[in-house]
Amino acid sequence: MFHLNERFFGRHLEEDERIAYVVHKHWFRGFRFLFWPATSFLACWILLYLAPSRGVFYAISLWSLVSLVWFLRNFFDYYLDAWIVTNMGIIDVEWHGWFHRQSARILYSDIQGVGYEIQGVTNTLLRYGTITIEKISTGGAISLENVPSPRKVEGIILQNMEEYLHAKNLKNAKNVQELFSTIVAREVQRQELSAEDAELSSSQRL
Repeated sequence: MFHLNERFFGRHLEEDERIAYVVHKHWFRGFRFLFWPATSFLACWILLYLAPSRGVFYAISLWSLVSLVWFLRNFFDYYLDAWIVTNMGIIDVEWHGWFHRQSARILYSDIQGVGYEIQGVTNTLLRYGTITIEKISTGGAISLENVPSPRKVEGIILQNMEEYLHAKNLKNAKNVQELFSTIVAREVQRQELSAEDAELSSSQRL
């Protein structure tokens, strides 16, 4: 599954960015998308053995091809509508068709809060709900519905967010330390030059 995610979603990653988790919609949602095209495709294969004539055989073969394209279209619509949780942020990916894809990125530094909601009998029994992320910059929020185990997903997002912010704080502290060391080194060098100039002036007067 990891290699499949890398293949489908790797193009959305920046340099040094890695996938921590991919949030897909619940399998029940996928089942609803794929049931009828899969049934149609299997029915075509059964009817192929019962085809009374060559013309009917070709017609059923054509319909099986249409059913296969229908199945793939619904599969990609289900599988490629996802959130990619990375070590840098969240990438919201949407698949609108064969030639229309859309993605939006939210860095962990722009996330104000993460929450989830499970509402309804079916959602409670199958344990799926809605994940919501609030943004600092705009004050708005983005949501992904029909997420399996939303509490687990919330924990994964918060864990990666904490690791990212911790690493960023360490990097900022290191940069401040290096800047402070540079300033001190320049000040020491300036004082040494001033002392040398004072000694040189004193020796010239003598």
